[in-house]
Amino acid sequence: MYENLKYIDLLMSEAVEKDSIAGGSVAVIRKGETIFKEHYGYADRASGKKIDGSTMFRLFSLTKPITATAAMLLLERGKIELRYPLKWFLPTFENPQVLDEKGLRPAERDITIGDLLTMTSGISYPGGTPSGMKMGEVWGRQSENYEKGGKPLSTRDFALEMGNVPLAFTPGAKWEYGASADIMGAVIETVSGMKYSEFLKKEIFVPLGMNDTGFFIPKEKQHRLATPYVQTPEGNAVYTNHDLCTTDFMAPPAFESGGAGLVSTLEDYSKFVKMLLGRGSANGVRILGRKTVELMASNGLTDAQRASLNWDSMIGQGYGNFMRVLMDPHAAGINGSLGEFGWDGMLGCYFCIDPKEELAFMYFVQQAYTGCTDFTRRLQNVVWGAID
Repeated sequence: MYENLKYIDLLMSEAVEKDSIAGGSVAVIRKGETIFKEHYGYADRASGKKIDGSTMFRLFSLTKPITATAAMLLLERGKIELRYPLKWFLPTFENPQVLDEKGLRPAERDITIGDLLTMTSGISYPGGTPSGMKMGEVWGRQSENYEKGGKPLSTRDFALEMGNVPLAFTPGAKWEYGASADIMGAVIETVSGMKYSEFLKKEIFVPLGMNDTGFFIPKEKQHRLATPYVQTPEGNAVYTNHDLCTTDFMAPPAFESGGAGLVSTLEDYSKFVKMLLGRGSANGVRILGRKTVELMASNGLTDAQRASLNWDSMIGQGYGNFMRVLMDPHAAGINGSLGEFGWDGMLGCYFCIDPKEELAFMYFVQQAYTGCTDFTRRLQNVVWGAID
């Protein structure tokens, strides 16, 4: 059974040999059980340190599905509702303005919690648009405060500062990847009355036994953090940027980024994946209700909003709750089922879940700009092609 999973070994070994990646880990989960788990190559190529089960990875945007789960916990408890306006929780988002090539003008409506979870809020990441450049100034000041020993803003204060930046478009007008998950982290702090890290630990990490997941790495575990790499004209080099206001993870950060701030291991994150695969429950521990996970795993975009879902990795996909949702396998180029869902991070960590087949695939790596690529899809097609 699952004999064809051997082709994962061939693909991963070739990628390490060619130095496309320094190393990586792969896991396959079926009906709640891990049926394949292997580690390949190096956590640090210079020292020869191999990747193994203890290796810690920067999750970057694989943080976002955990943030969506935290939001769904509040929804289940009646603390928030998807149509609630964001300004109720973060007052600087009252009376939002739009800034684009046509100039500055009032937005046509308020941002809602649902807009955050579908990335239709109009809240930009730093970028080349008029709104994105204004947002870049805010994020740049935050990074500079960290890098030069200043005092970075806290999770909530940073979100409030972002509320002073004009939106890229009127909420609901289209999909655009941005800082919505970071704002959602601040909403969760506001509603729960807890630091975001404390809420995640109490409600998700401790119940699931995720002891190696957090916004920083304790001193005794710091040697386990993998080195990140990036392809350059001279070859695969160490990646040194602190993207999206991330730190070196050696101390608790002031800003606990709900969009990019967590570190974890393949084993730890697999406990979270098994919970989603188990429709909210894993190993006898229930985190979410079955219907809530069904909502999480569904497309939340209208056809008009999907028109701007134009990344290569999003072809054939919908989007909701900070995750892609498969709507057209032929267009996507993968052999999964309709309704398969998951996400990836800027340094390559990736997962997807197929509820119909009770199957999940995880690929963890620290290679910049490799989230969902043709190589990821090739690995995934091997996995789905191996099941009976």
